[in-house]
Amino acid sequence: MEDLGTTCEPARSRRTGGRANRVAVRSAPLADNLRPIRAGMPGGKYKPLTDAGIARIHAAALDALEQIGLSQAPPSGVELLTNAGAILGDDGRIRFPRALVEDMLAIAARDITLFGRDPKYDLHLTGSNVHFGTAGAAVHIVEPTTNSYRESTAQDLYNAARITQNLDNVHFFQRAMVCRDVPDNYDMDINTLYACLSGTKKHVGTSFSDPSHVAGCFELLHQIAGGEAAWRERPFVSNSNCFVVPPMKFAEESCITMEACIRAGMPMLLLSAGQAGATSPAPIALTIVQAMAECLAGVVYANAIKPGATCIFGTWPFVSDLRTGAMSGGSAEQALLTAGCAQMHRFYNLPGGAAAGISDSKLPDMQAGWEQGITNVLAGLSGLNMVYESVGMHASLLGFCLESLVLGDDILGQVMRCVRGIDVTEDSTSIDAMKAVCLDGGPGHYLGSDQTLALMQTEYVYPVLGNRMSPKEWNEAGNPQLLDRAIARKNDILAKAGSQIDPDLDAKIRATHKIYFR
Repeated sequence: MEDLGTTCEPARSRRTGGRANRVAVRSAPLADNLRPIRAGMPGGKYKPLTDAGIARIHAAALDALEQIGLSQAPPSGVELLTNAGAILGDDGRIRFPRALVEDMLAIAARDITLFGRDPKYDLHLTGSNVHFGTAGAAVHIVEPTTNSYRESTAQDLYNAARITQNLDNVHFFQRAMVCRDVPDNYDMDINTLYACLSGTKKHVGTSFSDPSHVAGCFELLHQIAGGEAAWRERPFVSNSNCFVVPPMKFAEESCITMEACIRAGMPMLLLSAGQAGATSPAPIALTIVQAMAECLAGVVYANAIKPGATCIFGTWPFVSDLRTGAMSGGSAEQALLTAGCAQMHRFYNLPGGAAAGISDSKLPDMQAGWEQGITNVLAGLSGLNMVYESVGMHASLLGFCLESLVLGDDILGQVMRCVRGIDVTEDSTSIDAMKAVCLDGGPGHYLGSDQTLALMQTEYVYPVLGNRMSPKEWNEAGNPQLLDRAIARKNDILAKAGSQIDPDLDAKIRATHKIYFR
């Protein structure tokens, strides 16, 4: 290493500005178009399903809709669906002729945009563009310093939103936990929505616990947007709607909520969340069939309400550990399910979302790292438009960890670099750089070369918290621990991150609603 350093010195001396200047240049923020990773990069290189497999799954899903159908639609849904061409059987199940499904697929919205309150956070759901974010309904907060769990609060949700606002690789914020400190369900829906919007200007996802709460929540949205017309022009919140209860049943109250939200201009996540071996079949392929059938029913329903309604094809099948029946969100089978669903989304050319990044581990430990890394990278490589629950989720969705949210930003940075792939161009394969190093007294290495320095920021991604020190450097630095660094970054963000709502508007909202966070 000493010889290498001596050899490098002449090359360094030929550059101007000195090391401090070069470090300053490298530390300056890059323009968005020059960053090595960014929201919406296309994936789709990983394809676990063959073309024949895709065709077989699609045919089976149509068979399921035509022969089995779905039960328990609300009266309004029965009217909408039968008027569109579905058939109500004597057994109360609604069946969907193939022609009806195909007609509704033809008019379904494609190439949609999910808006942020700041346009720089808009998410363009087209092709295989990939975006990562949060989601879930965790009922606990993970406290890694004490290895304990406690009930989640509105303040925790607000803090998670504020942290997400300051993480480059978490592209949207969907409600990640339940406000367990809010006893009234209407107040809980208001606090959930307002905590998310107070914390971030990225696109927000939420859900409503009762259809009767929708109108009041939209009044709040219109107030924040600056009026109903402004809201409808750029709806910055989507509804996560479990309109089905697998297997193959409509969820009546959620369907009524869906109808109201679509008519009010809110984008809809049509969410089917069966669990393989429990509420969906054990074979991975057949679980995908059921998820496709249920969400295709949702496409018909949504477009019967409003042709071209803005919807995300939300196939979220989960996995059971068949030894116990418990959910296994961090498993390889989960990764395959999610990637297979993403392929089907591309087959239908519909904007799609599914879950990845869930850990079954109770803490941000090595198990959490491998589970989050494997499932997220397969989701990204498969070209999934919206990767939900990708950071922060532990205990198979029961616990959310703020420190893990921060650590997950590093994981997603590496995942997005894999999604970007290898740039093969005339410049990147030119051997001129090799000649300069190897011939005519060249330095014999690429450290410090113009090409290397030019690509340091635009080709390579560096972790914020991940430690790449040598053992000697690590010892000299006092043996820094990853969790300690995550805690420090979390605290630093929260100390600086204020509300994203205008103070005067915030005061008006707090005067008319019982808000549980500060």
